[in-house]
Amino acid sequence: MSVIEAGEAAVDAPDAVDDGLVAELVARAQAGGVKLTGKGGLLAELTRRVLESALEGELTDHLGHEPGERAEGGRDNYRNGHRSKTVTTEVGPVEITVPTRSRASRSAYCRPR
Repeated sequence: MSVIEAGEAAVDAPDAVDDGLVAELVARAQAGGVKLTGKGGLLAELTRRVLESALEGELTDHLGHEPGERAEGGRDNYRNGHRSKTVTTEVGPVEITVPTRSRASRSAYCRPR
């Protein structure tokens, strides 16, 4: 099961969201003058962080090791940086940082023919 599939399964579970944590996040946002919606709002920030976490988890699952670690067996499959991307969501456009393809995956596409 991929990290995204696991995340989707967790969201479907009735206890996936901690009400106390949600109340704390909203209270902290209000105290800091952060709006709930709109550009730079709490919902956009939460959306950004959830998407980035899921994408990093997918790459970790694909590579079989955590960031900063090398794959077992000396394989050359490792992370290759990040790039920015704006995604359109129900809370509006959100700019996220997307991990780029792993080196081994990328090299398969870049080999001369």
